[in-house]
Amino acid sequence: MASDEPPTLRSRVISALAILLGIFIFYTSFSGPFESLVQRGIFVGIIATLGVLMYPLWPGTRLRPLGIAIDAVMVLTVTVSVTYIIVNFERIMTELPWATTWDMLMGFGTLAVILELSRRTSNLVFPIIVGLSVAYAFFGDMIPGSFGHRGFDASYITEIIFLSDRGLWGMLVNVASTTLAAFVLFGAILLHTGAGETFFELSARLGGARPGGAAKIATFASGFFGAINGSTVANVATTGNFTIPLMKRLKYPPAYAGAVETVASTGGQLAPPIMGTAAFVMAELVGINYWSIALAGIVPAILFYLGVYSTVHVIARRRGFQPVSPEDLPDWRGAVSLPRLAPIFAGLGGLAFGIINGNSVELTACYGMLAMIAAVIAARVWAGQELREVLWIVVRALEEGGRGIVIVGILLVGAQVFVGLINLTGLGVAITSAVLAVGQGNIPLIAALMAVVCLIAGMGLPTSAAYVMVAAVFAPALIQQGIDPLTVHMFVLYYAALSVMTPPVCLGVFVAAAIAKAPWMQVAGQTLRLGATAYVLPMLFLAYPGMLGGGGVEGIARALISGAVFAISMAHLLGGARLQGRAWTIPVWAAPACLALLAPWWATLGGAALLALLIWAEARHRDTPDTPTQRKAA
Repeated sequence: MASDEPPTLRSRVISALAILLGIFIFYTSFSGPFESLVQRGIFVGIIATLGVLMYPLWPGTRLRPLGIAIDAVMVLTVTVSVTYIIVNFERIMTELPWATTWDMLMGFGTLAVILELSRRTSNLVFPIIVGLSVAYAFFGDMIPGSFGHRGFDASYITEIIFLSDRGLWGMLVNVASTTLAAFVLFGAILLHTGAGETFFELSARLGGARPGGAAKIATFASGFFGAINGSTVANVATTGNFTIPLMKRLKYPPAYAGAVETVASTGGQLAPPIMGTAAFVMAELVGINYWSIALAGIVPAILFYLGVYSTVHVIARRRGFQPVSPEDLPDWRGAVSLPRLAPIFAGLGGLAFGIINGNSVELTACYGMLAMIAAVIAARVWAGQELREVLWIVVRALEEGGRGIVIVGILLVGAQVFVGLINLTGLGVAITSAVLAVGQGNIPLIAALMAVVCLIAGMGLPTSAAYVMVAAVFAPALIQQGIDPLTVHMFVLYYAALSVMTPPVCLGVFVAAAIAKAPWMQVAGQTLRLGATAYVLPMLFLAYPGMLGGGGVEGIARALISGAVFAISMAHLLGGARLQGRAWTIPVWAAPACLALLAPWWATLGGAALLALLIWAEARHRDTPDTPTQRKAA
């Protein structure tokens, strides 16, 4: 954050507001949310103000005085709008008032603030997409054919986006201000009470002593952290600042080091419990319990990381990447000490209590937070740390949780406006009809079209925003083919998440390339190689219900076996594992992967047997590691 005059004042205001937001989240998680528009209005007011302060306009330039004036107008606009909504929430929800000129100014002014903050915190892609949806609502009646609509005036559009719970204060904002915010705060408390160091040290011990140990540390650590923070870019920026230099010190090519971190960090968005913060949104869109979605994400996450780990392992064997030296590995005793483990187990115990007790998701998260806070205070005071220092850990966690919800909260406000206008204009129905007309009932073709659209539409956007936008427009195309809505939404989520590592707009790759000091195109190429299995994985959701927990024990077992055979076979193929007859290497490794995709059980078992035979043969006839010249060319 850039420093302005007076820098300490702004930083203190940011800290105070972030702590206030953390307390608001904690309180409403425990006692229940306020009335809908009140809860959402307070939330939007705080995150918008925090967004302006954390991401000021034109910092450090001669235009900063003008930027301060614009920032002040933005805060004033949101404050007036939110106050109006809170004061008049009963009238808005019961009388459905007609929009006045004043309402239009407040509504579109607040929307402009949200879009500008989206630009500052993300990029131009998101506000342009939302802006186009607004323009379509105004001028779509001028479009001929099925993509046109009957037309809406400014007053009616204002009623949708401002004087109702379908726009700026809609369902996604409710999710952001309650369930999602509670788990973001839960993750912040978890990491600040020592889990961050524990996760990394456990990752180092689990993977560091094996061939290619530094890449395996990145795989484990990024998975652990990503499952908590839910952001690929943030994950790359944090864990990558340690893992990428470590890999480079051990003579890994810089582009490969950046690619490992990018792929592993992307997988964190797809791992429960956070799942890129999209799991909470999905629960509302699909209309099922959040815990069902979290459980459905377990098998795909396991297969994702199995594919990444196996590919990293094969490449390490082939290229002679060495383990991390024992002196560079942390001591087990630090990772498993009482002050470190007590908050983790207490937090999990609190979650388990809430689930067994049948409480709401946010109250369950609150029990986890209370248990962690009590455990860290008891464990650290018992270890001799002063109570004041321990309490400051809790305060810093509240602040970090408040900061952590700002970007995703702002984006979800904008995404809710997009969804509201798409539903109003019927654009989603028109696009669904067009996709079905092209697909002609061919589910694989429709799925392939949706996958490409998801990857393109999600480029440059955080996972939750990309998922919402694509799901609102394209998910009905597959649902209308009789596919389970949860399967379709998980399908969309995966491809929306993978867009962050897909060229040309691959934000995770850009960050990793900057840390690795490597050309981003080289990092992107290696990323596609390491993550190739992940691009096929969502297609398996359509073939095997067990991938997402359907089909009972047999269905889940079948999905695990088939998925594991496919992931490991592809890892050997993509990693360049060689057999004695090199001319047949590619088709031979592809054979078990293809068998794993077939429906009969005999194909799955045959693929598993063939894969085991090939791994035995590869181990027996393994070539010597590549020479430095070969490594450079590989």
